[in-house]
Amino acid sequence: MLALGLLILRVAIGLTVAAHGAQKLFGWWEGPGMKGWTGAMNHMRIRPASQWAWMSALAEFAGGLGLALGFLTPLPSLAIAGSMLVAIALVHWPHGFFSTKGGLEFNLAILAAVAAIALAGPGAYSLDAVLGIRFPEPITLVVGTILLLIGVAVALGTRAPEQAAEKRPQVT
Repeated sequence: MLALGLLILRVAIGLTVAAHGAQKLFGWWEGPGMKGWTGAMNHMRIRPASQWAWMSALAEFAGGLGLALGFLTPLPSLAIAGSMLVAIALVHWPHGFFSTKGGLEFNLAILAAVAAIALAGPGAYSLDAVLGIRFPEPITLVVGTILLLIGVAVALGTRAPEQAAEKRPQVT
C-alpha cells in the first residue's frame, strides 16, 4: 500500500508542477509562455531574467515529469523545491498564508510533498525501481539540499536593486 500511496502522491504533485512549467514554457492553459515569464522575472528584478526564467520553467516542467515518473527522484524533488522556495520568497510571502490572497499555502504544500517523496523514495511503482536506480542516502539529500539552498541564495542575490522612488515636486 505504501508504494501505491507514493505513486498517487508523485503523479498528482508531479503533473501539477509540470503543468505550471508548461504554462511558462509553452503558454499552455492561459500561461505566460517564455516571453511573458521572462517579463515576470524582470518585474521580480531577477538578473539575468532570461536565464533564470528558463531555469525555473524547466525545473517545474522537467522536474514535475521526472517526479511523476519516479525517475532520478531526488533530482526532480530538489528542482521543484528550489522553484517553490524562490516563489515563496519573491511572490507569496508578503501575502500571508492563504492562497486566496496570493499567499504561500499552495507552494508550501508542494514543498512538503516533494520533501516527503525525497525522504521516502519513489516507491516500487517508479522508473527508479524498474531501472534499479538508487542514490546513496542520506548523502544525496544532504548535498542536494545544501546546493539547493546555495542556488536559491544566488537567485535571490541576483535581484537588481529597487529603483529609488521618483522625487515629486511638493505642491504647496
